[in-house]
Amino acid sequence: MKRLIRFVLLTVVVILGIVALKSCIDTINRMRYPLRHVEYIDKYSKEYGLDRYLVMGVIKAESNYIHDAHSGVARGLMQITDDTAKWIAGKMGLEFKADDIEDPETNIKMGCFYLSYLIAYYKNIDVALAAYNGGMGNVDKWLANKKYSADGKTLFKIPFAETEKYVERVNKYMKIYKKIYGSSDRASFFALE
Repeated sequence: MKRLIRFVLLTVVVILGIVALKSCIDTINRMRYPLRHVEYIDKYSKEYGLDRYLVMGVIKAESNYIHDAHSGVARGLMQITDDTAKWIAGKMGLEFKADDIEDPETNIKMGCFYLSYLIAYYKNIDVALAAYNGGMGNVDKWLANKKYSADGKTLFKIPFAETEKYVERVNKYMKIYKKIYGSSDRASFFALE
């Protein structure tokens, strides 16, 4: 009988330890992979037909969810340049104001529009991500070059190391965000923020 009680107690202690460890790991993962502006990600990923986890991955790779991030000439959560923002605003029928790029809602809306445009144009998410990072002009040249594309539609090699790593990072982050925050329950998804 004492053996049974000890076994039960040990089992309970092990289960509680596993639960506590999982909770710690979840907390650490949420710190490493932050999630903010969920309502805008959800709204504009739906509006432009994007996987919301793809948008999360792009934001993580571009700015790590820092809304006023700057990297060279690109700004905001989805790192949009003024020239690209002007082009996007023209396509969307919006008035362009440079400071709006750092507004989280405007930036996510414009970034989702642009990402959706690139995916529709290239009909391939990885190629669209390469264009988002490396520019459409470069991607068009790569697709026309047999050294990088066998079919003119997909890339088996991206000659810019930064762009190649960017595509890999976004795909990795997309999977991580789906694993950490994936939920079919909208209420719990919004509670994550």
